[in-house]
Amino acid sequence: MIARRTVLASLAAMPLAAIAVGKSVAGSATMGSVTRLSAALDRIIAPSASIEILAHGFRWAEGPVWVPQGDYLLFSDPPANIVYRWRAGLGAQPFLSPAGLQTAVPPGIREAGLNGLAIDKTGQLIAADSGTRAIVRIDLQTTKRTILADRFHSRRFNSPNDLCIAPSGTIYFTDPPYGFADGDASSLREIDHNGLYALTPDGDVALLDGNHRRPNGVALSPDGRTLYLALSDEKRPEVRAYTLDAKGRLIDQRLFHDMRSQRAQGLPGLPDGIKVAPDGHVFATGPGGVHILTPDGVLLGIVGTGKAVANCCFGANGKSLFMTSSDSVAIIALL
Repeated sequence: MIARRTVLASLAAMPLAAIAVGKSVAGSATMGSVTRLSAALDRIIAPSASIEILAHGFRWAEGPVWVPQGDYLLFSDPPANIVYRWRAGLGAQPFLSPAGLQTAVPPGIREAGLNGLAIDKTGQLIAADSGTRAIVRIDLQTTKRTILADRFHSRRFNSPNDLCIAPSGTIYFTDPPYGFADGDASSLREIDHNGLYALTPDGDVALLDGNHRRPNGVALSPDGRTLYLALSDEKRPEVRAYTLDAKGRLIDQRLFHDMRSQRAQGLPGLPDGIKVAPDGHVFATGPGGVHILTPDGVLLGIVGTGKAVANCCFGANGKSLFMTSSDSVAIIALL
């Protein structure tokens, strides 16, 4: 993998016009700021760290994932139905187009592309395909697509949004109605709940929770015993935490992080993507940016770009945080 200093040094050496191939970077190459609520954050992000813009000009940047086999970042633009690849020194260029739905976009579909992305243990891309309304696997060498699941009890999913992969190979994913132009009222709906699901390696799909209005980002703790779920709900901007048993089944759930206060301040964004560091710290996007929390839910600070941050991921040996933020992709160094 590329070391953090290599990535950031490459960025510093490039003129702004070269940072985003085919995309313009407006103004400065930095954006936003870090709000520090605890001195403990200084062990995660240096006080001198800044947020640097990598690429700009997307309709809605989403689903970033670092691909260690190729030292590059993939991220999606669901409304444009494109997945981009960013490499240091080369910028962001289309990698999959169309990325999700492979046919003409039918009436009623708002987002035809892929959304949440992950890399499985074989190095293949696993994606929440909002347009196809499925969980798909894509071979990064051949771009061959395989539908892993597109139905629950013979009914088509709404628009799979985000996912994470357990060491067992089980895929946890969410299925809100964001891909529909009419949301919950869409005539295309075949399932009347917005669910949190588990897809096992043998293809079985289980509904874990269908009681939340807007399930979105999902992530696992390092020990695999806690599943985090973001609720992109204006009335309940929360991150929930589910306790899992040894077989990955739900035991109970609790409120992990409440973002109502940041929402009340009018900060941009809602709870969305989540990633968990190897030491258990939780990086949850929400009002104001990426909320960085201890494993027991103490908020240490917020990395804000000044715009809504949809999702984030770690890269470069865990020493950087990539953020997809509205029309931009940005990076900040981690310690």
